Amino acid sequence: METKPVTVFGGSGFLGRQIVKHLAEAGHRVRVAVRHPDRATSLARPGPNGRIELVRADVWNEATVARAVEGSASVVNTVGHYVEKGGATFDRVHGQGALHVARQAKQAGAERLVHISGVGADPGSPSPYVRARGIGETLVKDAFDDVTILRPSVIFGPGDSFLNTLARMTQRSPIMPLFGTGNTRLQPVFVGNVVEACIRVLADPSTRGRVYELGGPRIYAYRELVRLVRDRVAGRALMVPCPFLAWDILAAAMAAHPNPPLTRDQVTLMKRDNIIDRQASTLDDLGICPVSVEEAMPTCIDALPS
Repeated sequence: METKPVTVFGGSGFLGRQIVKHLAEAGHRVRVAVRHPDRATSLARPGPNGRIELVRADVWNEATVARAVEGSASVVNTVGHYVEKGGATFDRVHGQGALHVARQAKQAGAERLVHISGVGADPGSPSPYVRARGIGETLVKDAFDDVTILRPSVIFGPGDSFLNTLARMTQRSPIMPLFGTGNTRLQPVFVGNVVEACIRVLADPSTRGRVYELGGPRIYAYRELVRLVRDRVAGRALMVPCPFLAWDILAAAMAAHPNPPLTRDQVTLMKRDNIIDRQASTLDDLGICPVSVEEAMPTCIDALPS
């Protein structure tokens, strides 16, 4: 008898790809639910013991979500959306979209639901992104009683858009403008640690209904991270403080661009620390030793022209 699949929403994204890969390598049958299966065919390669299949699903279209979770043993929602574009608003994706996944996972009889949120998720936040994350958590909890929520901080890893963006900027530009004075505190978490947390949660029934905040072993000021990356790529960019008001004006000016390199919400996020709560359950509670930026950086940054 064929085992029931684990359905992963957003399985073609930076985090989702790694979760799919590790589940398949562990022998699971994995169903990858994405909006454009034709763009994710590279994921359909089977692991040594498991099997991967692609299905078309959009979290805003609840009928497609229902088809994707049909017969699933577990469901993982990794869908992440960082720039509002057209009808793809934060509320549609992180709020109502998350509700659709949770509601249909419950109706399909899935035993487990793992919902990937983010550190600081708060339905009362002035940031539309953070607010939608917080609202999404509330909706998901109401729809699926035993949901396990993972709140990672900024995720880094091979091919990421965090360290690699800093690397390109510090190597190619003579000036690296900082957000404010560069003192915003961040606690980046290695993608491999987030993947391992997801795998362990799925395997451990005692994690049902719990919330885990996932951060690395060290808290950095933003300027420290910029300096670490700059030194790694032998960049010469001079770090220059830039008032948040200037960033707000720049982001507003870019708002009409179809793919803005900077958004007002991103600026808002950089105005507050992004670190885990001292009272929260963490990687340590899952028996996972967090990897630091310094340890992983040699394998994280893409080769850049000298």
